[in-house]
Amino acid sequence: MDHFAIIQRPVVTEKSVYFSTKLNKVTFRCHPDANKTQIKEAVETLFKVKVTAINTLHMRPKARRVRGAIAGQTAAWKKAIVTLADGQKIEGI
Repeated sequence: MDHFAIIQRPVVTEKSVYFSTKLNKVTFRCHPDANKTQIKEAVETLFKVKVTAINTLHMRPKARRVRGAIAGQTAAWKKAIVTLADGQKIEGI
């Protein structure tokens, strides 16, 4: 699988910003079939940083209602919380 297909985009929430500033962790939305080894290789190759640990979790779909009676769901996706080595940083995220 291509590195660009594995790492889809960064997740920017209050919690992920706290992780990046205080704990040196970066959060990404990843391909659902990617494993920790593939995510580690992709992050190290694309951003040229050293990764020490990766935590992954599957985000379940949430029920959504659009215009009253139309019910649906958001898509299920995979989140990866990547811990960087001391002194490493990814700029622009």
